[in-house]
Amino acid sequence: MSGASVLFDAPGPKARRRSLISSIVSGVLILAGLGWIALTLAAPRESGGITLPGYFDPSRWDVFADPEVWERIIFVGVVGTLSAALTASVFAVVLGVILSLLRSSDVAWIRVPTAVVLEFVRGMPVLLMMLFILLVLNTGAFWAVVAALTLYNGALIGEALRAGLASLPRGQREAGLSLGMRPLQSKMLVEFPQAFRQMLPIIVAQLVVLLKDTSLGYIVGYTELLRVNMNQLATFYGNRYLFSFFVVTLVLYLIMNLSLSWFARWLSRRTASRSSGMRLPPDDATQAILVAQATAAAQQSDATGGDPRPSPRS
Repeated sequence: MSGASVLFDAPGPKARRRSLISSIVSGVLILAGLGWIALTLAAPRESGGITLPGYFDPSRWDVFADPEVWERIIFVGVVGTLSAALTASVFAVVLGVILSLLRSSDVAWIRVPTAVVLEFVRGMPVLLMMLFILLVLNTGAFWAVVAALTLYNGALIGEALRAGLASLPRGQREAGLSLGMRPLQSKMLVEFPQAFRQMLPIIVAQLVVLLKDTSLGYIVGYTELLRVNMNQLATFYGNRYLFSFFVVTLVLYLIMNLSLSWFARWLSRRTASRSSGMRLPPDDATQAILVAQATAAAQQSDATGGDPRPSPRS
């Protein structure tokens, strides 16, 4: 019996035929829907007693022949979005590391308040957080966006890292302690790098969400891509180009998000063959030896199920 047919029977001729027919019908329906959308967008429309050409007409796209339009889109909109996203991403990862350590602490008076703060931040809408920071703390639009995205995404990243720490084999921690490491030192040098690499896809996925959430800065007056395209440029050039600016905004967001996802996959491949996700500086030989010994002892403990302590030398 093949591995593919362990949980269910292999489909027979009739089942394969029905599957093929349903796939063809679904494909035809999808193509018909896309064709209907294209024809609807291409059809002329009435607006205020004036007949306007369809959305695919060249007269609706001639504005992008002006270099000043692209200069405004790229150097104001895209740069504003990336500035807020990159700043918030760095702060969110740092905050996530701190929260994961506090949340996984053995001390109750540290762990419990941290859990309360995490639940509060995770349950609060990001836009409401931006408005609160802007109106109460008077930080300005940029720092309101950055602070709100840092708090919300830092809480989620912290929970992901805590889950990664909890999923590690117990031998990892025991091996570090057996070599004389303190609990915090074992967690930072042995456990945490492995948890970070293990949770890297989740962290990057959350950073993609962070990048998209910068568009909420439109509400608090921050000049980012959505505000530049759909508010400033569309208002200046008129509603005739509103759909065109919408398409350009969508494509630019897709490019940024797909680039970040590609970078995440590349980084995951680069770190997949390593036993630890942290590179130590060359001059820190003591820490490097401790990490190497702890990792080796943990692997030996996991493989044999025995005592992780190194055997005494004769």
